[in-house]
Amino acid sequence: MSSAGRHRPGTAGAERDRTGHDQADGDWAERLWDEARRRLIDVLPKPMAEQVPPVYEESDAIRMRRRQIVSGFGVAGAGLLGLSLAAKPGSRRFYVLTGALAATWTAGAIASGPLHLGWIRTLGESTRRPVLTPIGTGVLAFGAFYGAALVAREIPLLEGAIGNVLRYADQGSTPLVVLTTCTNGIAEELFFRGALYSVFRDEHPVLTSTLAYTAVTAASRNPALVLAGGVMGALFGLQRRASGGIQAPALTHLTWSVLMLRFLPPLFRKAIRQELRG
Repeated sequence: MSSAGRHRPGTAGAERDRTGHDQADGDWAERLWDEARRRLIDVLPKPMAEQVPPVYEESDAIRMRRRQIVSGFGVAGAGLLGLSLAAKPGSRRFYVLTGALAATWTAGAIASGPLHLGWIRTLGESTRRPVLTPIGTGVLAFGAFYGAALVAREIPLLEGAIGNVLRYADQGSTPLVVLTTCTNGIAEELFFRGALYSVFRDEHPVLTSTLAYTAVTAASRNPALVLAGGVMGALFGLQRRASGGIQAPALTHLTWSVLMLRFLPPLFRKAIRQELRG
């Protein structure tokens, strides 16, 4: 018998084993991919326009009470904001006034009635508290503002206005500046996207809360701050509408504020020095 016709012991078995191993490896990779895909779908949020936020019913009496409290605390907060940005950067007066401002926004929000954290719906139709998405949104918002800042520093009016605001970040105790920024960011969300948004829930709340937020920042008499307030106020309002609560806008606000505080002052050293000398 020729060698071509002879049977080689073990060859067929080895081929079957190899085929079996290849199939097992393929099945394992497919299962791994399916599991990763399932987890990703269960984490990724649906687009903002497809979110269905929870509806919290409130009586007319509660809403009227909210309106009265929000009006009073809103006027007080605007006054304190103007005073705090007129104080000397890094001074005790500045920290006292900004602390009082955060306390005013927080007290007004809590006194107005119940506040809600909100939920987001994922592509897998599960609901979660918003965490990663708003943090990522804050990073993206900072990136957009950083790009705009590169342009703004070439425009004298905007460069001076931004330098005027950033001198408060550049002077004094860094931990105190960060603490002041974070507490005021959270307090603003409690008040504007919590209490005030709830007052105008049925009256174009995103637009109304954004206009109110922008109007309050106008007390600073700083065009850069007013512009930033309008843009970010609209974003925070959309997040509030999509999630039904304050957690998403608060996390975005904190992320954006801390990054701005860390990376913008080096771009405006010259403007900051000029503002401090003036």
